[in-house]
Amino acid sequence: MCGLAGLASTRGGAIDGELLARMGEAIRHRGPDDHGKWLAPDRSVGLAHRRLSIIDLSPAGHQPMADLAGRAQLVFNGEIYNHLELRRELAARGHAFASHSDTEVILAAYLEWGDDCLARLHGMFAFALYDVVRRRLLLARDRAGEKPLFYLWREGRLAFASELKSLMADPAWPRRMDRAAMDSYFAYGYVPGAQCILAGAAKLPPAHRLTLELAGGEPRVERYWQLPPPAAEAAGAPDEQALLDEFEALLGDAVARQLMADVPLGVMLSGGIDSSLVTALASRRAACTLKTFTISFPGRANDEGPYARLVAGHFSTEHTELVAEPASTALLPELVRQFDEPIADSSIIPTFMVARLIRAQATVALGGDGGDELFGGYLTYPRYLRLEGVRGRLPAPLRRFIAAAGEQLLPLGLRGRNYLLALAGDAATGYAVGSALIPARARARLVLPLGGLSAGTAGRAEELKIAVSQAARGLPGMHQAVDLASWLPDDVLVKVDRASMLAGLEVRAPFLDHRLIEFAFARVPNRLRATAQAAKILPKRLARKLLPPALDLDRKQGFAPPLQEWFTGELGGFIGEVLSEADPALYSRPLIARMLNAQRLGLRYSDRLFALTVFELWRRTYQVALP
Repeated sequence: MCGLAGLASTRGGAIDGELLARMGEAIRHRGPDDHGKWLAPDRSVGLAHRRLSIIDLSPAGHQPMADLAGRAQLVFNGEIYNHLELRRELAARGHAFASHSDTEVILAAYLEWGDDCLARLHGMFAFALYDVVRRRLLLARDRAGEKPLFYLWREGRLAFASELKSLMADPAWPRRMDRAAMDSYFAYGYVPGAQCILAGAAKLPPAHRLTLELAGGEPRVERYWQLPPPAAEAAGAPDEQALLDEFEALLGDAVARQLMADVPLGVMLSGGIDSSLVTALASRRAACTLKTFTISFPGRANDEGPYARLVAGHFSTEHTELVAEPASTALLPELVRQFDEPIADSSIIPTFMVARLIRAQATVALGGDGGDELFGGYLTYPRYLRLEGVRGRLPAPLRRFIAAAGEQLLPLGLRGRNYLLALAGDAATGYAVGSALIPARARARLVLPLGGLSAGTAGRAEELKIAVSQAARGLPGMHQAVDLASWLPDDVLVKVDRASMLAGLEVRAPFLDHRLIEFAFARVPNRLRATAQAAKILPKRLARKLLPPALDLDRKQGFAPPLQEWFTGELGGFIGEVLSEADPALYSRPLIARMLNAQRLGLRYSDRLFALTVFELWRRTYQVALP
């Protein structure tokens, strides 16, 4: 796991070498083992790199890296899990190698197949490759979006980096909020897709490449991979046992590939189905006793410590458990600084805690991320299937009346309120509206710069989520595709990447092997994903085969800390203080006061208050102007 940064100019003149150095220094936490910089002879392009050594720990793995003939330069963040197979194929085609690194394989693959090399790479990656001969820059990001890549194009110059803080190293770039991205953040707690919280910048979306001809022109962004068509629901589809066998084989192969490392490795074991399956399959293939790690919340309903201990004991792993303490008022600002864009997911706290725990014993960890999105694991999927049944029985005018009444009469923090709002539209609109952290009308009143932007039931942020819906996939397939395109890459994977990088740990996700993604969306029918009564049907069947019989497979607890309880302690006082001191041009102070009071009275405003606090802390930290 590493960090990269770079500059390129299409209008002549040299790039700023000192700025490039500052950009690299801004992400030194991503690569404590080594660093490097390369400038083109005409200084039209510069690449910087920070290295966390995982494969080929020798100086031969240093980046930026050139092929032996010097035709291309590369900076790369991630892991290519099929690099050994590609190396053999490329060697047979006449390519020579000076290292054992997967970085050098990407260079050879590009020289052999051009941009089409992306289809051959199995792994998580973000990279920038400069073709010296063609004077052409290629940026690319992996299919699921495990590795981040930001860019900024202005006045014929391109800046790009693994983290937004590298772009902010340029004092000439004004830090001003993007209003539409603000709307998305307050709607969902993260900034989705190509949007960036800072005006002018953008994220390269997952499964996309960006090319720039230095002879002139502008960046061109194109998709290079997409989900396959939906699974057939008709008779004649593969039988369930065949699908189960195929699932086990694919996941087992993905785990085996991702155990590859030249450094100590472990598994983030939550005790849930996904990480437990990874543990089961890894224990078969690990060359030595497998290390597993978990974080627990003793005495609380969401404590998965006992389940993790059960799985660890069953597979005889070397297990380490950390008891989570309430978030300190010092830790939250530290995490906020680490996240380039504000993120309202309170599980950033235990994620960082467990990453720091693992790093004391290992440099790489496997986790279970992606299993819920691929195989229908979230409890929202059965709920929305039941909601769809209600929608089908009620006439549209009545549904709209119920939604409007719920919005007017029920407080924001009341459980179930969003499901009433979701009744008004179709399934795609309902999912976008119902999954909002702060619904459109409420955030237009609460967040003052958004006034008028989200006046309707579905604001601009909801429209973005509706736009990635794929109705042909049915339910829950349509909702899973939305989460794979939005929630997973822009919340879950961002959280894991930034928290693990702060701890100096690389985290891998076997479920996000693109062959497994394609299997889940092209081969598994909706009836084996989730129904109105059950979730994650196919993985549970595999779990019954591989995991200890005593493990409760029907619970779904997630990784969120007991935020509601933490609000009664030091954290609650800190949040109240931050919000009371927020810029009066940002939040409606009367509404903030009402939310804090409602929280004290027992309504569940903790997630929303946490989101508001994170945003204000982030804005202060990076001194970002409001739109």
